[in-house]
Amino acid sequence: MQLSNEEEDYNLSLSKFESMLKTNKVLFFDSEEFEEIILHYLDMGKAALAKKALKLALDQHPKSTGLKLVQVEMLVYDDKLEIAEKLLNELYAIEPTNEEIFIQKANIYSKRDQHEKAVEFLNTALKYTDDYADVYNLIGMEYLFMDNLEMAKQSFIKCLEEDLDDQSALYNVVYCFEFLDQNLDAIAYLNKYIDKNPYSEIAWHQMGRLYYGVKDYENAIRAFDYATLIDDEFLGAFMEKAKAFERLKKYEEAIESYSRTIELDDATSYALLRIGKCHEKLGNKVLALKFFDQTVHEDPLLDKGWIAITDFYIRQKNYQKALFYVNKALAIDNQNRLYWKRFATINKHMDLFEEAEFGFRKAVEFGDHELDTWLFWVDILQFLGEFESAIQTLLQASEYYPEENEVEYRLAGLYFMIQDNTKAKFHLSNGLRLNFDNYIILEDLFPVVWIKKMVQNYIAKYKK
Repeated sequence: MQLSNEEEDYNLSLSKFESMLKTNKVLFFDSEEFEEIILHYLDMGKAALAKKALKLALDQHPKSTGLKLVQVEMLVYDDKLEIAEKLLNELYAIEPTNEEIFIQKANIYSKRDQHEKAVEFLNTALKYTDDYADVYNLIGMEYLFMDNLEMAKQSFIKCLEEDLDDQSALYNVVYCFEFLDQNLDAIAYLNKYIDKNPYSEIAWHQMGRLYYGVKDYENAIRAFDYATLIDDEFLGAFMEKAKAFERLKKYEEAIESYSRTIELDDATSYALLRIGKCHEKLGNKVLALKFFDQTVHEDPLLDKGWIAITDFYIRQKNYQKALFYVNKALAIDNQNRLYWKRFATINKHMDLFEEAEFGFRKAVEFGDHELDTWLFWVDILQFLGEFESAIQTLLQASEYYPEENEVEYRLAGLYFMIQDNTKAKFHLSNGLRLNFDNYIILEDLFPVVWIKKMVQNYIAKYKK
């Protein structure tokens, strides 16, 4: 690629400056050259070189306003705000219409978390600047700091009116629309933007995301298609398009889009997993397993991969294979509640109740507080005859589900089993109050309790 004259001059200035540092010869640079050199080192994070360049620059051009403004920028960067402000006041006395002075003053106030004052200075800068887009962008950022998303949005829109190609402003304006829950307004705005800038792949991609967010998957795919036509290596657009195809149950097209992401970059565990899921939906079991295996090979820490393989075998009722894979997963991460729940479920299917009880206990221990987990665990404890443990577990569950009839009926049944009729009637009364028809839980889970005349009479009396 051929470099422009400007780029060549810039590269020559850098080479000349670095050569000067090596030889300790003092060479002359004009002030603009120095500014570019200093800003280059700042952008590269080489603060020491930037400071060295600034010192040499000010030695050669002690009256240059541009260099002094760069000095201010570096002082602000180092949090030397008072010195920076003093220098700005001196510069203001010399050049009261220099917009950069107001921009740097705004920067200082922004650093002090005085964002309203920063906006005032930026609005003053608008009177003197030729680069309206940059100033509107800075105003938008200040409003973001103040959590004033509506004003931020308006500022970024003004920025884009001045410079259609400002990608950061485009991302920010969409962010504001989304944060304000104005997805349809965002789509309308992007349609107008695209009328002016039809080859913006970013705009098409953002529009696709917004359509996806409102579940208009057909239009989302159309937008992602345009994004990938403009940039046929736009990995994010291919990934989002694949997800939209999945939502429409167009699994072959989804596989094609996910596969394209793998062609463009190294295979991601997410793409491999989704391809596997799509193949499973299409009934391609061998291919589904192949991609699930690749997923866990690519990222052994991704729990979704191990869960996909385990659930696949559970659906096939191949519990031995499911147990094999969930054990492999637990060997990598034995504190994952999702693995423990599956471990418990599989053992339950295999009538290995002690192992199942252990699995549910571990799932709860590691943060699974879903109602069905508590109930499966308790039902197994009851089956094993561990009534006291079952009661303690249900009382623990009732802290998360204080008004749950399934908990209350089970507590009633268990208290009847241990002959604590007072507590049993209390919980039976709660169960009947919360959901009368569910008293069949007693019949299903506690047939010995169900046939008791006392229980039948209590239910009949409550019904009346």
